[in-house]
Amino acid sequence: MMEHARSLMTAATLLAASAVFMPQSAQAEAISPQADKQAVATANKAKVEAVLQAWMSGDGAALQPLLSDDIEWTITGNSVAAGTTKGREELMKKVLRPFGARFSQSKDRFRPRKILGIFADGDTVVANFDGAGIANNGLSYRNSYLWLLSMKDGKVVRATAFFDSIAFNELWDKVQPAMN
Repeated sequence: MMEHARSLMTAATLLAASAVFMPQSAQAEAISPQADKQAVATANKAKVEAVLQAWMSGDGAALQPLLSDDIEWTITGNSVAAGTTKGREELMKKVLRPFGARFSQSKDRFRPRKILGIFADGDTVVANFDGAGIANNGLSYRNSYLWLLSMKDGKVVRATAFFDSIAFNELWDKVQPAMN
């Protein structure tokens, strides 16, 4: 038993020593994929956070540069907007423009009010935030959102959005979009 323990300790010592004397290029190659994944995650998280912060501060166009032209955006659940759009223009036409038009005459337009958390792992970012605004009819709209974002080259290429569909449908049904 004692001999086995010594063999294990000797093997562990040799393994540790080999890492110390391993050429730096080999050490870099050994940790590079994980380091790259972490760097991508950090950059993606920072980008999404900056967009949400800018939008929260009143920049209603902050989200646009984050979206790829060929984005696939899925809204889960049973809301009137549920389903998948393909491409930025379809997303704008079916969801984002009609949604924004329901706040366009308000001084307190919809925007994130509180960022609850942003988490990243490689190309995936999860953003959880509360949003609110005063609709064109003067009624308050509040909802909590969770976005699951897949990113490539700093842009969202695929998104899945979760939110309270009852609150969303009430807004959609009660507030007519302003004609611009």
